[in-house]
Amino acid sequence: MAKTDYNFDIQFFEGVLKHNPSDTDVIERLGELYTKQGRIDEGLRMDRKLVRLTPDNPTAHYNLACSLALKRRKADAVRALRRAVEIGYNDVEHLRKDPDLASLRDSAAFREIEAEIAKQPVEKRKPGRS
Repeated sequence: MAKTDYNFDIQFFEGVLKHNPSDTDVIERLGELYTKQGRIDEGLRMDRKLVRLTPDNPTAHYNLACSLALKRRKADAVRALRRAVEIGYNDVEHLRKDPDLASLRDSAAFREIEAEIAKQPVEKRKPGRS
């Protein structure tokens, strides 16, 4: 499978961000694009910025957890994932299959978080974005 080239999109959104450095939609999109391109440090930087700007956004904390897990910073990733769940992240199916969280799956902390989400009544679960 050929790797997708996200350079055009990244350059476009970087230009938008220069003119509006607090645009949370652009910051979120750049974090996603950087990560898909394998530019994990830059994705992590965007995720941290997004969490600073939107501290009550469960998806921002979830994405931060993903970036931290990709950097093998497991304790920090678990902390960010716990925070995401505390403030509303509850897409257990996505959590279970997200490849970004693979480094956490063997940990007791990850299994506890997964169980916490899974025990919620289905009608209370809302799909998350990532």
